[in-house]
Amino acid sequence: MFVFNLSSAFIAFFAVVGPPKVLLSFARLAGTRTTGELRRLAAWSTVISAVIGLVLSYTADAVTSLFHISDQSIQLAGGVIFFIYAVALVLGIHLGAGSDEEDEHLRNPMVDGIRELLLPYIASPLAISAVLVASLAKDDWGWRTTVVGAYVSVVVINYFCVAALAPLMQRTHRTSLEVVSRLLGLLLAAVGVELFLNGLAGLGVPIAEGH
Repeated sequence: MFVFNLSSAFIAFFAVVGPPKVLLSFARLAGTRTTGELRRLAAWSTVISAVIGLVLSYTADAVTSLFHISDQSIQLAGGVIFFIYAVALVLGIHLGAGSDEEDEHLRNPMVDGIRELLLPYIASPLAISAVLVASLAKDDWGWRTTVVGAYVSVVVINYFCVAALAPLMQRTHRTSLEVVSRLLGLLLAAVGVELFLNGLAGLGVPIAEGH
């Protein structure tokens, strides 16, 4: 999945946490927020996501050493978690939702929005796995700066997409969002499987190449 250059890193991050996935996450929040609130939420989420990516990239060695884990372990765990999340999307199950939706909302709409975006966008399991695995590919600070640059570029693109399409998302019918969610879940499940297979291949398990 990861070829060690800027363009390939950018494509990998675009696939796991790019506009197709992020717009769906923000569209779920659009019905209860104004255009201005949605854009401010996008701005704060972008900043937090960029900081998380930067910290993880530069501390990848320390994190893996602290928890005594390998690159392959990260790939396998990330693939499983993301596959479960993707299957939940396909089945229309919203992970983390409580039995009483009214109790789920916090008083501060900005904090509430960030909390709802935490798993699918701000701290996406596959995005975190991708940053760690890509950063560990080379023991080089220049390479890690490249990884950070690719990741930040994607989250900035996400912000501009949300800011531009916020009015449209507010008028989108929930049924349409559910259809898009399930289609996207199928694609994301495939990405999760791909990451898992990469982990197995890294452990020496023979994996047949697709044609």
